[in-house]
Amino acid sequence: MRVFVALDIPDEVREAIRSLIGQLEKNCRGARWAHVEGMHVTLKFIGEAPPERVGRIQAELAAVRSDQPVELSFRDVGFFPNERHPRVFWAGITATPNLTELATEVERRMESLGIPREQRPFRPHLTLARFKSEEGLERLREALRDFKSLEFGSTRTREFHLYQSQLKPRGAEYTRLATFCFTPVKESPNSIKAGAT
Repeated sequence: MRVFVALDIPDEVREAIRSLIGQLEKNCRGARWAHVEGMHVTLKFIGEAPPERVGRIQAELAAVRSDQPVELSFRDVGFFPNERHPRVFWAGITATPNLTELATEVERRMESLGIPREQRPFRPHLTLARFKSEEGLERLREALRDFKSLEFGSTRTREFHLYQSQLKPRGAEYTRLATFCFTPVKESPNSIKAGAT
């Protein structure tokens, strides 16, 4: 099965991005626009893994820890590798430093299972579109100039997930296989530990 590790994004961020895509997609026929329902913040794309290996992957992911939840803000857009001849149109993510630390720890633990380390630096983003051609690209750039600022929302999370990706004729479908809490859950001050008097 084809698997990857990711953080979810909140519904209000999806809706804000859906609204933006709705305003932009008519301008650029050369773009293949992403399905908003499937958007996530990828920490590690693992690729094909036989079912018997998935259990070992889950055991390693369960050991990933951070002292604090991750805070993410979704804002602004851009192009990879550049605006003139782009391959990808993306929404930006700014986050607390422990997001990169989480991604690095996931990489390290997956490498211990023989899964190759990603060679490109970790750059969190949401892919909004991929370009099949540059038809309509100038109109897309012009439309973007009408937006003074682009703020899609923010979130705070202490969980990431292992997903299965299945390629279907209408696009990829994602199934959540497991959820991992990477921060210690603090007890309520009123909670009484077993054995206390």
